[in-house]
Amino acid sequence: MQIEVVGVRFRHGGTIYSFSPNGGNYKKGDKVIVETERGNDLVTVVEDEKVIDASSLSDPLKNVLRKATEKEIEDAVIFDEKASAYLPEVRKMAKESGLEMKIVSVEANFDNSKITVNFTSDGRVDFRAFAKKLAEKFKNRIELRQIGPRDAVRNMGGLGLCGKECCCAQGYGESDHISIKMAKNQNLSLNPNSISGLCGKLLCCLAYENDAYVKALNEMPKVNSFVVTPDGKGKVVYNNLLKRLVSVRFESENVAEVKEYKLDEIKFEK
Repeated sequence: MQIEVVGVRFRHGGTIYSFSPNGGNYKKGDKVIVETERGNDLVTVVEDEKVIDASSLSDPLKNVLRKATEKEIEDAVIFDEKASAYLPEVRKMAKESGLEMKIVSVEANFDNSKITVNFTSDGRVDFRAFAKKLAEKFKNRIELRQIGPRDAVRNMGGLGLCGKECCCAQGYGESDHISIKMAKNQNLSLNPNSISGLCGKLLCCLAYENDAYVKALNEMPKVNSFVVTPDGKGKVVYNNLLKRLVSVRFESENVAEVKEYKLDEIKFEK
């Protein structure tokens, strides 16, 4: 079954989620109110309406309810800034409570009906008494949400090994499955310090760039295979996937020599 969806992004996330326009007409840049499992929230439309196959959705599709008013948009910024200012106090209270948790951020719902405290921890934390203290302190409904290392970096931001803003904070790669095989596909060092991000997990960009490397690998000869070059038959010792160059080793009278060829200069069986 084909259904219409719009892509939206939440205020504190990089991931794009699909919602039903529910008969409304929304375009990129619109601020809208959507229904979620945790209540209504204000989001930004980042992808225009499109038709997709319903079978591609992993979760039931929720609705865009309406466009946000100018006052709701302005108030959401004010409420969020106020909640963010609570961060030092919340961290202090967590420390005084002796809880093994790291407070990452404090957020307010768009209408200030709830404050969410995001935290990381190595194990489960009984925060019921702490949540009650926070509710008494800030006179609001409190939700404590344990997030993973990737979500923590996505929330706080930071610079990656490349010197640019982390991929997850920009909405790249964080929803993809990331594996060590992707690093192997890209001929990267498997040293954990070289292929891990600020979160300590495998770099998001491994998934973001993987398809291009897999395509290149399928077009190149396998390492240790034999190919025919303008200089004769030799053994492949290295592939430069980005430049599409092949390093070939020749041996003659106990003398070894390695030469580099463009992919279209050699012949091999794929």
